[in-house]
Amino acid sequence: MEVFRAAEGRGADWHRACQACIQGLADLPATANLGFVYASDPLADALDLIGARLAEATGIRAWVGTGGAAVCGTGREYADGGALVALVASLPERSFCLFDGLRDDASLDLDRRGAAWAQQGATSFGVVHGDPRHAGTAATVARLSEGSGAFLVGGLTSAHGSPLQLAGRPTEGGVSGVLMSADVPLMTGLSQGCTPIGPVHEVTASQGPWVLTIDGRPAVAVLEEEIGEVLARTPQRIAGYIHAARPLAGFDRADYVVRPLLAIDTRRGIIAVGDDLRRGDPLRFVKRDGSAAQADLRRMLDDLGTRAKGRPIRGALYHSCVARGRHMFGPDSAELKMIEAALGPVPLAGFFTNGEIYRDRLYGYTGVLTLFL
Repeated sequence: MEVFRAAEGRGADWHRACQACIQGLADLPATANLGFVYASDPLADALDLIGARLAEATGIRAWVGTGGAAVCGTGREYADGGALVALVASLPERSFCLFDGLRDDASLDLDRRGAAWAQQGATSFGVVHGDPRHAGTAATVARLSEGSGAFLVGGLTSAHGSPLQLAGRPTEGGVSGVLMSADVPLMTGLSQGCTPIGPVHEVTASQGPWVLTIDGRPAVAVLEEEIGEVLARTPQRIAGYIHAARPLAGFDRADYVVRPLLAIDTRRGIIAVGDDLRRGDPLRFVKRDGSAAQADLRRMLDDLGTRAKGRPIRGALYHSCVARGRHMFGPDSAELKMIEAALGPVPLAGFFTNGEIYRDRLYGYTGVLTLFL
């Protein structure tokens, strides 16, 4: 890999923001062959035009990206006024393949070129973006990971005004991105933004989104026991603070996916969770915790530093939940500055997502950092 370079542009005018980005990517070597681009509101509406302009100016045809409520660069997050961030890479020839338009209600076959590439057994990793408007997106991500054998990272579009994604061409309504072979050396880590407040329980009765009983007791009784008397007396304070989580088995460290509490019916003693929970599924309650999120981000950064074993980090992608950033880490880009302090001034691009993709599933309230070595 000969080059990784990041650039950015700001403002509500996509022409000027894109031109600033292009200036930051001047004098790219001929080996530069893959670009990532993320645009925040209101620039996300013009993502198709931005992609075409970047391709024309840089000579790179393979651009991948989407829109976010906010975007991030090296040591900086951009949440207001419109911003564009890009990361350009030089990867080995035939080490990656773009795809678009994958949906759960259709075949997950890639196009002819992509299918031939995947059949070589080369797929190792993927950076993917999904449409949050479709309930089947999580299933599509799982099937893509299983079918391709790829470890996936990325996130769901979060721009308010546009569902557009880029994968060599504009697309929407499904999952798109880029698959990479093992010839691209990289590593990734996930940092949680919520912390458990009680033990792992078992769902013993459910109906649709409603959890009726937990450990054989009314679901509300278990919830109230764990959150304490003060919160139990004022359930409206729970919204956005207390969540449900599904523990995941078979990993080196405790892992779980966070899902929102949609409703609490104290009269019937039941709760509604934003997931399809069934009898026998594990469940625990967690709280959104800024201090714990900061501590876990440090843990992840330390872990990645150990795993890097001194190898240079050439570039990075960061996909973080829209509820993190200044909402959990404080103002002045504190989350991105923590990453910069650990990595140094590494070229980085990313966005704040409507759901993070890691391995083969969707997460919430997490940060996913990917390092190219």
